[in-house]
Amino acid sequence: MDFLMQGDVALAALLGLLIGSFLNVVIHRLPQMMEAQWDAECAEHQAAKAGAEYRPASPALTLCQPRSRCPHCGHAITWHENIPVLSWIFLCGKCRACKQGISARYPLVEITTAVVFAWIVHRWGFTYEAWAWCGFSAALLTLALIDWDTTLLPDDITLPLLWAGLLSTALGWTGINLPSALWGAVAGYGSLWSIYWFFKLVTGKEGMGYGDFKLFAALGAWFGWQALVPIILMASVIGAIVGIAMKLSSKLREGGYIPFGPFLAGAGFTAMFFGHERIMSTVLRSLGL
Repeated sequence: MDFLMQGDVALAALLGLLIGSFLNVVIHRLPQMMEAQWDAECAEHQAAKAGAEYRPASPALTLCQPRSRCPHCGHAITWHENIPVLSWIFLCGKCRACKQGISARYPLVEITTAVVFAWIVHRWGFTYEAWAWCGFSAALLTLALIDWDTTLLPDDITLPLLWAGLLSTALGWTGINLPSALWGAVAGYGSLWSIYWFFKLVTGKEGMGYGDFKLFAALGAWFGWQALVPIILMASVIGAIVGIAMKLSSKLREGGYIPFGPFLAGAGFTAMFFGHERIMSTVLRSLGL
């Protein structure tokens, strides 16, 4: 039995490496696809106003086409240069053609996904529950990095994550009951929506984006309404610590803002690993309460 469990964990880790490689593509391309779609819609609208026919200037970018290329020299990445982690090591973190550096984040995303998948299968076994949480983790990691890079939380991920949480709960895969998940989704969205409008009415500024509402609603669907307060407290504490550290090191972006999505995602991972009850006790202890 132990041997079989070890085999399942190893298979999950291997799958995590492959999925992590795909997540790198999504993290890089999805924001570009969104911007291209917005530009195309504006151009089509302008063409319609002028009574002209709109024709796309270039083929649409997708997650599959065109092939991945080096951002520095345009070298097309071959299959043996795209093996998770190993290719980056063998190439010494550089493009084979132009020798420019390749970000270490690519193998780190692959390794992180592999470790998380392996842990999930070790905890839940080779079950439907495990694969539901693997999908949850992949979506959360992708959202965190896209938001950190672009301050965008794409509906293409947040909304399926929310519905997947409700469906997984209905199928008995999340350990909570369906009313708790439904009210978690409602309260998650409504709470941040209310804070957003209160802040905007008082200051005239936008303190967060609508993607944060949807992500918090998704976390409510996966963990239930009882977990929302511990999750938002953990996210706020992590965000405050990171924000202070970046301010002291003069690494804050122009305007002094930090996206909140990565910290919500970090709190979501913490809830999955340790449970929301432990989050609450940890936050209270850190605040001296």
